[in-house]
Amino acid sequence: MRTIHFAAATALALASAPASAEPYVLDKSHAVISFTVDHLGFSSTKGVFQEFDAEISFDPEAVEDSSVRFVIQAASVNTFWPARDKHIRDADFLHVEEYPEIVFVSTKITPAGGETAKIEGDLTIRGETRPMVFEATLNKIGPSPFDPSKTIAGFDITGVIDRTDFGINYAAPAVGTEIPVTISLEMSPASS
Repeated sequence: MRTIHFAAATALALASAPASAEPYVLDKSHAVISFTVDHLGFSSTKGVFQEFDAEISFDPEAVEDSSVRFVIQAASVNTFWPARDKHIRDADFLHVEEYPEIVFVSTKITPAGGETAKIEGDLTIRGETRPMVFEATLNKIGPSPFDPSKTIAGFDITGVIDRTDFGINYAAPAVGTEIPVTISLEMSPASS
């Protein structure tokens, strides 16, 4: 089973005819968006968003031609404590009644050596749009061991969001403002 390295893929793309990114489908059963928030310096609160989707165009031989658009349902936030989740959904934080979606749209993807790439784009939270950079690591790409006719690509994507950039200032800085985010996902060509 072969792994395609971002750097090698870029070299292949430069040496061959222009490639075209194709639609990929997110495997929601193997995808999670998680985050961590510092709580007063005493502990870290973990959370996830349970409802999201993505529009993905991916070319493993020309990563820079790829693109992604993530749409997260803000009300699906889950920090495993219902009273806290209710507070996060209200106007102090995500204000989900007025701003039901969190959206990220890539504007540029750049190979960064090895199996990594930099994903630049626009992140919109609470109606505020700010530039954001995520780091992507290709974990593995190849045929599924359960169905060799199906290709699977797996990634971990990380970044840090400053919530105050989006007007979420409640209890800052006592409750952490810089929030590490991790997206782990598997995806496959829509044609498979």
